[in-house]
Amino acid sequence: MTRDAELRLRDRLAKLAGVKLLGGTRLSAEMERLERQLEHLRRESTDEEIWRSVELARHQDRPYTLDYVERILDDWFELKGDRARMDDHAVVAGLGKLDDRTVVLVGHQKGRDIKERTKRNFGMAYPEGYRKAMRAMELAERHRFPVLTLVDTPGAYPGVAAEQAGQGGAIARSQAVMVRLRVPTVSVVIGEGGSGGAVAIAVADRVLMQENAIYSVISPEGCAAILWRDASEAQKAASAFKPDAAHCLELGVVDGIVPEPEGGAHEDHEGAALLLRDSIATHLEELSALPVDELLQARRAKFRSLGVLAGSGSAGV
Repeated sequence: MTRDAELRLRDRLAKLAGVKLLGGTRLSAEMERLERQLEHLRRESTDEEIWRSVELARHQDRPYTLDYVERILDDWFELKGDRARMDDHAVVAGLGKLDDRTVVLVGHQKGRDIKERTKRNFGMAYPEGYRKAMRAMELAERHRFPVLTLVDTPGAYPGVAAEQAGQGGAIARSQAVMVRLRVPTVSVVIGEGGSGGAVAIAVADRVLMQENAIYSVISPEGCAAILWRDASEAQKAASAFKPDAAHCLELGVVDGIVPEPEGGAHEDHEGAALLLRDSIATHLEELSALPVDELLQARRAKFRSLGVLAGSGSAGV
């Protein structure tokens, strides 16, 4: 565990301990959550545990975005289409109420069976999906609604058609929109957080990961194919670049870990949704208390600091 990661968590714990609020149940739960994260960081994960996170992040019974929408949002109204070409089913977007607070939600959606997986392209969006996401985010800003994003994709669709339609540009524009949003934003990696397809909707004030999610610039199989020309070395690759939640928190890539029910989110959708809702609500409550200018400044500073080489002041590649 790095000293900086521990200090960040201890600083948040100290701040929460000094907050005086009525009805402190949620506050106590947040403090307990941070204490668990400290313990998580102190215990070094084995290679087998890291690979177990990869397997659980991809589990076919793991809750997807719409499973959580059904459980944590009221009055859900889905928005469809990018107002230009088509509706990309790999990305869902809409409005709903989270504890009486209207939010705009954007998330990747995988499928349960072959038919739905084909329809949703296994959660891999085309440019139209990210244009739909931007449309929803701009609607949120217009009406001053917080933005919540749920990330669960192997990556943006890498096909020729998507590239010809401007895949890279769509991802970049989506990130630029999120950087400029004048409303609180929370992103949660709920399964696979793969490369540009994930970060396109994860440039948020608070970026969280569920306990058994993964977040990385490349899949373990892709990394193994490049380094060893053998995708079967995926477990070896995963143990090397450590895409699991504990290591992402230690690196400062994410701001917190959302606990899951015993055995993983796939074992208890209701329990996982309850834990996710409480964590999101806590962070939105904190962010909503901040002035807009402070929110924007902190968001920009946060992402500019990622990838900076320690002690050099130079940006990494």
